[in-house]
Amino acid sequence: MAATGTREVRAQAKWVRTSARKARLVAEHIRGRPVAEARAVLAFTPRAAAREMEKVLRSAVANAEANHGMRGDDLVVHAAYVDEGPTLKRWRARARGRVARIRKRTCHITVLLVEVERPAGTRSRRGAAAATAEKPKTRRPSVRRPKAEAAARPAAEPKAAAEAPAEEKPKRRAPVRRKKTEEGSES
Repeated sequence: MAATGTREVRAQAKWVRTSARKARLVAEHIRGRPVAEARAVLAFTPRAAAREMEKVLRSAVANAEANHGMRGDDLVVHAAYVDEGPTLKRWRARARGRVARIRKRTCHITVLLVEVERPAGTRSRRGAAAATAEKPKTRRPSVRRPKAEAAARPAAEPKAAAEAPAEEKPKRRAPVRRKKTEEGSES
């Protein structure tokens, strides 16, 4: 999974009491982000699975620091995935002696962290994150007019528009109300 020459650290939480589908929505938010940014995203994610994902991320960082001597600031979430666990089957009584099945789903959450080499001379977290993130090079389209079109336009045009008095809006007339006569016809 990881490129050669990089060390990866993983942490896994098994039999978490949430469905894998709900937890995968949270996992998508942190993939490819630096650890500090991933923690901030999880702190402000309102889903219940975000708390479980944060525990696994914290565990992976602790594993990296304690077992491998890595710095938590230099780590990036390489992969975060959620597998389905066993489903607990329960029953609920329904009308007329019938039964409805309740599935209490579980999942296994895995987080893989990779250490990113810092470029020489950078000390801050942003410096390491900015060096690793590849920004697409896109150019904004030019909004300037071609030179021929700009030369053809008279120079006095903007000045004349500024000096011209603003046109008055026509006044709105009040609606005409007609009185009804005794026979019911309008006059």
